[in-house]
Amino acid sequence: MTPTLVRNLRNADPSAPTDTGTRARDWAEIQERMLAPLYEAVYDRLEVGAATRMLSLGCGSGLALLIAAARGAQVTGVDSDRDRLALARARLLPDEGAEGAPAHRARLHESGLPPGAGADGAPYDLITVFEPIGCAAGDSEGLVPALEAALPLAARGATVVLTGWGPPERCATAPVLRVAARLTESARPPRPGGWRPTLRDDLEDVAARTGLRPDGSGRVSCPFGYADQESAVRGLLSTGLFDAAVRATDRSQVEKEVAEALHPYRRPDGTVWMPNVFRYLVCTT
Repeated sequence: MTPTLVRNLRNADPSAPTDTGTRARDWAEIQERMLAPLYEAVYDRLEVGAATRMLSLGCGSGLALLIAAARGAQVTGVDSDRDRLALARARLLPDEGAEGAPAHRARLHESGLPPGAGADGAPYDLITVFEPIGCAAGDSEGLVPALEAALPLAARGATVVLTGWGPPERCATAPVLRVAARLTESARPPRPGGWRPTLRDDLEDVAARTGLRPDGSGRVSCPFGYADQESAVRGLLSTGLFDAAVRATDRSQVEKEVAEALHPYRRPDGTVWMPNVFRYLVCTT
């Protein structure tokens, strides 16, 4: 799957308040596909297929699960965002509850982990975390306990994949993300949690804290491409990385400043293109 310029949501008013359902749709329709090259690279390297039993932590609206299921994998997803999970359910389980529906190729759970191993009773042999860390101080803190809770569901010697943002100098989106930190800090005294440069050993640090053994890594180009500035703003705000800035100021202010930060990446035809590099770390339990 290759990155594409996403379509413009013509009927949306970018200055209007956005409810959680709308933001989840923005994520699913605009932003989530930007990470598709990362999903594909990981699956190619690990030869994900019919023999794979995968647990995805923070599965979002299910694109990574859908790609793995298309390769024949048995997939389970967990996410705390009810709206994103509903979209994942519509994608992966469209006939759920229907008479004569085919056997489910996926299991989806809100918040807590599934009660046991995969649907076939066997433990998971692959755990993925495709929500990249490394662009905000402390953004891996919730990941460590989540991994510690999930590891007992994995087979001995199972593979765990962690992902993160690449070096700021390789990520055109980094200056745009700094807008969130600046707006947040301008409205209140600075405190931990703002934007910071990605550190080389962010992923290795998580692995060490959870007792995982690193077994290789890679970098993947994931350009963020949008049909126009409006789509870019909506997509970026759907990530949740600007939530603190919205709370500290207001949505219209954040949208305005994000749009200004996007100006260097606008092409003559109005499209927005930001080259980025993401990193993944392959570990074993």
